[in-house]
Amino acid sequence: MTGSEQTVFVVEDDAAVRDSIGLLLGIKGYRTQAFECAEDFLRVYEATWGGCLLLDIRMPGMSGLQLQEALRQKNLALPIVIMTAHGDVSTVRATLKSGAIDFLEKPVDPVALVAAIQVALGVDATQRRAALAAEQAKQRLDVLTVRERQVMELIVTGLSNREIAKTLGISPRTVEVHKYRIMEKLRVENLPALVQFVVGPLATP
Repeated sequence: MTGSEQTVFVVEDDAAVRDSIGLLLGIKGYRTQAFECAEDFLRVYEATWGGCLLLDIRMPGMSGLQLQEALRQKNLALPIVIMTAHGDVSTVRATLKSGAIDFLEKPVDPVALVAAIQVALGVDATQRRAALAAEQAKQRLDVLTVRERQVMELIVTGLSNREIAKTLGISPRTVEVHKYRIMEKLRVENLPALVQFVVGPLATP
């Protein structure tokens, strides 16, 4: 399995439910992988795998909420759709607070299930694009010298070349040279683009 493939990971202890969900989602064109318990899923899942988790909340052994917490502790931001035959307000609140995308009661309505899966996979795609953009930004920032980083940080505060020069004890001309090299290395064409690159949420090193 590659990171570019999105899979619906079904964690459900009832074999009949697993099979029916797998059949439904397969007919709709989704790739699925089923697990009988949370422990089995947690044992094999890798952060590079894309997709979402369709999770029964009450199972023998590790519960759905416990699996959510285990994923959170591992910094695995896999979108989760919860399903259960024992839904109540406190359970709904707990799962949503833990990051679940949606909460479905059994027997699960096929239309609602597909809609929830579509939303979850969209969230996954967005998160992975953001992670890739952040990693690419970090790689560019890592090639800057210490002095170039100092100049860059002062640029984004709005200081002029003369003010930066005075702060760092260098000439305005040297600041201009550093600025050119910074924009070249970060592949930005102008100062507004540089500021956006540095202060944008995806560009935080």
